Amino acid sequence: MIRHTAALLAFTVLTVAGQPAAAAEPLTVTRQPVEDLKAVFATVESVRQIKARARIGGTLSGLSVREGDRVAEGQVIATVGDPKLTLQIAALDARLRSLQAQETLAEAELGRARQLRASGTGSQQRLDDAVAALDVLRAQAAAMRADRAVVEQQMQEGDVLSPADGRVLQVPLLDGVVVMAGEAVATIAAESYVLRLRLPERHARFMRTGDPVLVGARGLAPTDAAQPPARGTIRRVYPELEQGQVVADAEVTGLGDYFVGERVRVLVATGTRDTVVVPADFLVRRLGVDLLRLADGREVPVQAGRPMPTLDGRPGGVEILSGLKPGDRIIRPGDAE
Repeated sequence: MIRHTAALLAFTVLTVAGQPAAAAEPLTVTRQPVEDLKAVFATVESVRQIKARARIGGTLSGLSVREGDRVAEGQVIATVGDPKLTLQIAALDARLRSLQAQETLAEAELGRARQLRASGTGSQQRLDDAVAALDVLRAQAAAMRADRAVVEQQMQEGDVLSPADGRVLQVPLLDGVVVMAGEAVATIAAESYVLRLRLPERHARFMRTGDPVLVGARGLAPTDAAQPPARGTIRRVYPELEQGQVVADAEVTGLGDYFVGERVRVLVATGTRDTVVVPADFLVRRLGVDLLRLADGREVPVQAGRPMPTLDGRPGGVEILSGLKPGDRIIRPGDAE
């Protein structure tokens, strides 16, 4: 009995293992709405371009940046020196030393006046005059120190500072030139970059803030299939048309390494249309012809377009331009076997 049960179990296992796998369900062809993506060229633009200006007039020296360099906010990029400020400091120091000597004499005179007044041989008028003379000298010394602090602050303002983090776009000056107060030493593009899109006026009604976009490879090269295009978002749509074009800005991560003014290929949605789309693995290419296998086993030649990217992140497919009609049932080549 035990042998009979074991033999029956083994026969059942072999029978199940020998049965063919269930075939996958055929895919029914239907027309479906897809995003009509339009390829346009966008330009990398800086949201803000800031001038690093000289705060005092003088001779430019120590220019430490050039076009393309990255700078941090508050970084010293050049120095403006004024020789007159050094001469003013020297003159003020000499006058301070003179006032200090006069203060020493006035303090000595005040000490004698107090002694004479205490002994009764000196008048109160002389004591008051000595106190007033010393107070005047001390006030003059304090004013002189304040003037010296102002000149020192002017010398410190000779440092030309970067007003923000970013990249240097232009440096129109050289070391040794004379600059005026407020003159631009460098133009800096702030770190926040955007893609500026320009589309024909007929597409203006499709542009909305928050819409996604696809960004192609740098250098206007075709997008590599192994590296899907980067995704961005429309941040602003400008209300004014420029030369018959609608202008919009898109935010895309990783634009900090791009050149300002660099052109990039961008795909934007300009409406929807109905078409036939099939998964790419349903297609078979044989002898230069694209084929699809129907559920009844026949193979039909089709005209296939390029793979269609989607803006919402869903897997796309291949558009079938001709050779199929709605209602056809297709299967993968592997499923037929």
